[in-house]
Amino acid sequence: MITKKGISASPGVAIGPTLVLDTEEFRIPRRTIDPSQVPAQIQTLDAALDASRQEVSELRLSAARKLGGKTATIFEFHEQFIADPKLRTNVVELIEQHRYTAAYSFAQVMNRWQRVFQTVADPYLKERVRDLFDIEKRVLRHILGSVREDISRLTESVVIVAHDLTPSQAVSLDRQHILGLAINVGGQTSHMAIIARMHGIPAVVALNDITSDVSGGETVIIDGTHGIVIANPDADAVERYRTQEREYHAFELELAGLRDLPAVTRDGVPVSLMANIEFAEETQAAMDAGAAGVGLYRSEFLFLSGPRLPTEEQQYEAFRTAARHAGGKTTIIRTMDLGADKMAESIGAPHDHNPVLGLRSLRYCLQHLDMFKTHLRAILRASVEGNVQIMFPMITTLMELRQAKATLADVMEDLEEEEIPFRRDLATGIMVETPAAALLSSAFAKEAAFFSIGTNDLTQYTLAVDRGNERVSHLYSPHNPAVLRLIRQVIRAARVGNIPVALCGEMAGAPIYTQLLLGLGLRALSMAPKDIPEIKKVIRSTTIARCEKIARRIMRFDADRQVLNYLRDNLRAIGPEFI
Repeated sequence: MITKKGISASPGVAIGPTLVLDTEEFRIPRRTIDPSQVPAQIQTLDAALDASRQEVSELRLSAARKLGGKTATIFEFHEQFIADPKLRTNVVELIEQHRYTAAYSFAQVMNRWQRVFQTVADPYLKERVRDLFDIEKRVLRHILGSVREDISRLTESVVIVAHDLTPSQAVSLDRQHILGLAINVGGQTSHMAIIARMHGIPAVVALNDITSDVSGGETVIIDGTHGIVIANPDADAVERYRTQEREYHAFELELAGLRDLPAVTRDGVPVSLMANIEFAEETQAAMDAGAAGVGLYRSEFLFLSGPRLPTEEQQYEAFRTAARHAGGKTTIIRTMDLGADKMAESIGAPHDHNPVLGLRSLRYCLQHLDMFKTHLRAILRASVEGNVQIMFPMITTLMELRQAKATLADVMEDLEEEEIPFRRDLATGIMVETPAAALLSSAFAKEAAFFSIGTNDLTQYTLAVDRGNERVSHLYSPHNPAVLRLIRQVIRAARVGNIPVALCGEMAGAPIYTQLLLGLGLRALSMAPKDIPEIKKVIRSTTIARCEKIARRIMRFDADRQVLNYLRDNLRAIGPEFI
């Protein structure tokens, strides 16, 4: 039994067999073969080993010519390992004795070697684990050829184990059969983590080397609430977590009973709880969860879910569907926020050395006006179906907002000339997710119809911490006093400017922050639909007077640890079940 500690990305418990993906998305299922197929599988293995050895030999010679003999020695280890008779013997034994496929047998043997190398004290051998990963992928590529399992259409329920999942990969997964996720890299607000929370899939990230600790088909436990993964659990561990799983579902059922109750504090102050969605079809589920509307429609996922740019009609149909399902409630569509880790295959990746600070989001749109105008046309056409609003992301200067609004005005003129109906009076707001926008919020309040504070990026840019990097994830804290002071400044600017302000980052769906956010003056929060009942329970368990007292105290703190401990104590005081 192996226990790994990572970072909680999405709460809940999942128990099931693993589907291990490497960076090339191989799926190596545990599959047995007929005895008559054994010779063919061994032949496939031998051919793959020979081809891999030849490849590595050519790479070594090429490296020697171009970079010198010292660099070429990197490939000597690969060549010697592949040629080692022990490797072939171990794989053939699994094929002959257990009648596993060549691919699964090879993956199992490589997994054993990786574990051995990770446990040795010699730093040189420890470092060779990366070489083993390369060798494994190379040989598997030859064994499998062009055959790939379609991970978007799974036939059995599995726990996905992978080094990483990009947003485009995550949205293409067959969610119906995914029990949980265990990922080597990432942080709490990486987009993979956000997607997992949106769909209630227990997930743990920042596990470093979970892909080398488990093999396909092995049973694992995902404890998404505490950030723990257990491989090959014993019977006691399984029973213990089955009990936790039942308790978690019982708590969810209790929360579901709050669906039709208002989100009102004990002293009578109403709070608007809205939903974050990625696809139009999720709007109905959000309304069913008791959402007061859609506070953030991440429109860029339309661009991530296919190899081609969505047409104007495809975008229009998606936005119209969302507006209709919202049933007259507010539907805030954020214009496409592509870039950083959300790159669409259809537009290619800009060659930025630091994509998080590069050509992303509104910056990209303003440099690709044809695509941006098509996007805005679709939103405007859908606006007649309900209370649609537009929100521009990644704003840093007033000029960007003015350019975006001017582009929107141009599109409106085009639609008028073509006599295509739209709502000219739809509200246009901004995401406040950069320190620049927060510090200039008083000026933006004169030109934007509303604010929505995006704490995921605001925290990342304020603290200079990549929110998807597990190596610095311990530094990423939205409760850092610097971030909190910026949030307070934005709320005050909105109040003075007499415009609505909401918060739509992952902070909104975390119960530990609810009282603080209310105390700072927020009366609208947007979150994953599944988080709405729990946040509603917190709101109904507290008072604004209590929340304001908590906020006043916290704003005097100068360390995020102080803030977190104080918030935890105050949440426990109104409901121990929240901790």
